[in-house]
This record gives sequence, structure tokens and C-alpha cells, in this order.
Amino acid sequence: MSSGNADRVWSVDEHLADVLRQLTPLEPIELHLLDAQGCVLVDDVTVPVALPPFDNSSMDGYAVRSADVARADDASPRVLKVIGDVAAGDGTPPTVHPGQAARIMTGAPLPPGADAVVPVEWTDGGTGGGPASGMRAHSADPAGATGQVRVHRPAGPGAHVRARGSDAPAGELALTAGTRLGPSQIALLAAVGRARVRVRPRPRVVVISTGSELIAPGESLGHGQIHDSNSYALAAAARDAGAIAYRVGAVADDADSLRDALEDQLVRADVIVTSGGVSVGAYDVVKETLGEGAGLGGRGVEFRKLAMQPGKPQGFGLIGADHVPLLALPGNPVSAYVSFELFARPAIRTLMGLEPVHRATVTARCTAAIDGSPKGRRQFLRGWYEAGEGTVRPVGGSGSHLIAALARANALIVVPEDVTDVAADADVDVVLLT
Repeated sequence: MSSGNADRVWSVDEHLADVLRQLTPLEPIELHLLDAQGCVLVDDVTVPVALPPFDNSSMDGYAVRSADVARADDASPRVLKVIGDVAAGDGTPPTVHPGQAARIMTGAPLPPGADAVVPVEWTDGGTGGGPASGMRAHSADPAGATGQVRVHRPAGPGAHVRARGSDAPAGELALTAGTRLGPSQIALLAAVGRARVRVRPRPRVVVISTGSELIAPGESLGHGQIHDSNSYALAAAARDAGAIAYRVGAVADDADSLRDALEDQLVRADVIVTSGGVSVGAYDVVKETLGEGAGLGGRGVEFRKLAMQPGKPQGFGLIGADHVPLLALPGNPVSAYVSFELFARPAIRTLMGLEPVHRATVTARCTAAIDGSPKGRRQFLRGWYEAGEGTVRPVGGSGSHLIAALARANALIVVPEDVTDVAADADVDVVLLT
């Protein structure tokens, strides 16, 4: 990638479009169902056999002919001969003739001749007494599968019967290509007999924060040191976007160290996200390492100035023999997180083949005035959005170091480039973060 015009200021939309146009979804692979969780389905899936594949009982009770119990009540219970049990998994249930009933369990196939199920609570359970509360285990009371049962309430045709194909008929479209597979989709695939499925894999995102001042959480801080929050925030954000995230310990402001780290990580990365070292300082190691003539292969990384706040300095390129996308984000915590949401998250979802790639944006009434937004830059302020009221309020100030305010926000308030002040109760665009 060329170094470009160093003096050019890119808009947010121009930079994002340039990033996304260089990305294509990852190649499909076939995975076992549980391994496919979180991945995006490549092909439509149809139902090969009806769900359920046979009429079955939705209750523990008695399979009956509805005509036999049509007038049953407490004063005149209908007495039926019990001809056996039908348990879930039974392949050859007995045939129910007039005046007969078969004791049946939830999920068991409806036996021939029966067209309804009477819940056990509507019967005496074969005890000859009052209404039953349940059935005794067959092993403890084998006689329960024989004898007589008194039915105290009627059950019409189809009562408490889950009809064949009532969930999904054979040939119906079960899942469409582009569906992200969660627990319920995995359940459906298993139910229709699919053990494996073709998906686009979850991208492997390697997160590297840079800075000699960064210390791992849990370690004591020395003078001039801070805990590394960026790598944790960005790895968590990558997971939230659907990726597999690998967090690398903070790399010092040394070009050789960063180059070694990148070369080590390229083998397992579909995307690399760095934070820090992209501005105009003497120790901006990412810019030093990945700038023109970096020698890591690929097309190189272009560093840009964007018309946004926070997050003015950005970098993007394709590195290594496999042209792995690298997004170089600024180091201030809020700048890094906002930049991830605007650029890295859409990149991840593009690689997954998952739509939409962007967070949802809504219009809300801003309950407080916003003053002094920089002219010519699109500002993203932390906010708290109340969906029920359609309002948003700013949280904290505009400083790009205010992590505590970020933790109390669930949205970003967008102030356009040509707006410097927003009056209280004016409508604003809001990017939802949840």
C-alpha cells in the first residue's frame, strides 16, 4: 500500500470504505456442530424429514379414542381398559381399540387407533380413587400398564398431541445462508440430523498493545507506569464482534521487539489490531515499524489523519505473505475503543460474512447541551441511551483517557463535522454499543 498523501485528512466514511473494500470473507470450512457455534452458515439448510417425524404425546397420560371420552366428567367417568405402556422410543406401540387406552409418556409416539391424549391428572391413574397427581415408575409398579383407568374429563381429537410436521414439514427452509449459529440454531441443525455444517470460521484476531509504560494488571505500578487496559478492552471487543481473540502482552516502544512480535503472530492471525504508537511522537513504534519500507511483506501499512475525535491517527494495511489485515489504532483508551467499534468491528464481521457489519444507529433526544465540538471533525461522545424514552445523555467529558466514563456508557453520541454545539433536547444520532 502506498504511503499516500501525508497531509490529507480522511473522513470516517472514506477510511472505513477503504478498509472494507480490501477485505473478503474467510473461506468456508466444514465443522462439527458445537465447533460451528458463533460461525456464519454458508449454505441454506432444508428440513429432510418432518419435525416431529411422527405424532407424539405432549403430556404424560393415556392415549385414547376421543369418542370414548367425549362425555366424561367427574360424575360419570369413562372407564377404559389399559392395554399397555407407550414410552418414548417405542417403535411398535399397541393398537388402541374402542373402550381401550394405552398409558403414554411425553414424547412417545401416538399408538394406532388413538387420536387424543388425556393427561394423567384428568384420570384416577388406574388406582380406582380420585384424580391422580402423576404416575409411579414402571419398575416400581408394572401393574400400572394394565387394568382399568377412569377418565374424568373429555379430550377432543388431537388434544395433547404434537402432530407430525407441526414444527417444520419436510422440505421447508430451516436456516438461510448468512445465519449466525447460536444455541437455538445448533439445536435445529441437530434435530434435522446434521452432524456437520459448512460455515465461515470466526476470524482469529490478535491484539497487541504497545508502550513501555504498560504493566500487566495484577502487577505493582512503578513511577510513570500504568496498567495495560487496551489489550483487554480490544480483545473483549473482538470476542463481542464474534471473533476468536488472542491477547499479546504489551510490547515496549522498540521497533525490533514489535517486529518480532508481529512475525510470531502472523501465523495464527486473520486480523491484527494494535493500539498506540501511531501519532507523531518520537517513540511511536507502530508507525516506525510498519511505515514505508517496513520489510514485513504484504502491501504495507498506511498511516492517516481522520476528521474525527477521538481517534484522529489511524493506520491500516495488509502485511505478511498472506496479506493479513492490520488495523493500527491510537493508544488512548477511549480512542482505541471508539476506533475499534468504527473500523475493526466492521472488518471482523466482513471477514465472517455477517450482516449487518455496523452497529445499529438510532435517533434520540439528547437531554443535555453539547458545547465546543471541534468544527470539521465528527465527534463521538460517550452516552447513556434510554430505549424506552428515546433519550440519550452524555456520560463524562470528551477526553480520550476517561475509561471510567466509557464503562458507564452504552452508546456513542455522534456530533457531525459541521456542528459545534448541540442544544439540549435536540435530536442526535446514537450508535448503540449493546
